[in-house]
Amino acid sequence: MSVINIQVPENCQRLDVYLSQELSDLSRSRIQQLIEQGHVQVNDTVCKSKKIHLKSGDRITLEIPAIQPLELVAADIPLDILYEDEEIIILNKPAGLVVHPAPGHPDGTLVNAILAHCPNLPGIGGVQRPGIVHRLDKDTTGAIAIAKTDLAYQHLQAQLQAKTARREYLGLVYGVPKTSTGSIDLPIGRNPQDRKKMAIVSVEDGGRNAITHWQVQERFGNYTLIHFQLETGRTHQIRVHSAKIGHPIVGDPIYSSGHSIGVNLPGQALHAWKLQLQHPVSGNLVAVTAPPPRSFTTLLEVLRRRSGVS
Repeated sequence: MSVINIQVPENCQRLDVYLSQELSDLSRSRIQQLIEQGHVQVNDTVCKSKKIHLKSGDRITLEIPAIQPLELVAADIPLDILYEDEEIIILNKPAGLVVHPAPGHPDGTLVNAILAHCPNLPGIGGVQRPGIVHRLDKDTTGAIAIAKTDLAYQHLQAQLQAKTARREYLGLVYGVPKTSTGSIDLPIGRNPQDRKKMAIVSVEDGGRNAITHWQVQERFGNYTLIHFQLETGRTHQIRVHSAKIGHPIVGDPIYSSGHSIGVNLPGQALHAWKLQLQHPVSGNLVAVTAPPPRSFTTLLEVLRRRSGVS
């Protein structure tokens, strides 16, 4: 366990905001988690409220528990490889595959599969999520990049933070947007009523800035195929933003209450379609397109027939 002591120089903002600015290597969600778990003291008293406002002279003690390493075991799970060299590998992830081990999913994840394919991966970017620089939800399909070296990991992380990596998605939503293009700029944070869900949460209350650009690709009666481009990469970002504007992703078990569409889907109809990034060594542009799964294309074919679109 490591301990960090900070003295607040002047009256300032709420506790979690201040700590996230002072400790750039910890995300605000991680800081909020530490506060909720009782690992933060203000003036020698445990403080479990992230919203308290700090005053000049306040003393903060932050304890960071040591991470208990997970026992990662290689698993022979087939991989759909879109691109690979000595530095990076880009895969087309299927629905139902969790990206990295976590409580409830200790094995059988994408990380376990990659370890069988790349035995030297452990230690790249940390023992908990080796090589993982971004993630996809369990039932979201499509392109995901994994770093095979420390250099690649740091380079890809920097691209994501600088928003130079381009991530494009295809998603089928309920309803028909009134315009053909738009942008959604609404902060996202953990849902205060249900910690397993995300929601639109103000920055003052712990949300993080989130921007999604979208463009209509095709209309099928009361359904619309939309091309999404992420400017930020928050958890469930497209799913939360789409639901907020009244057009949730079809088949989304968390953010959509829409009726059955009559096609068997393995998850929400959301696919990471294109991924574009700069190669960490050569500097060349690497751009891949991940073919949508059969369930996604079948769904579009059914909707085209129903709506009379050829």
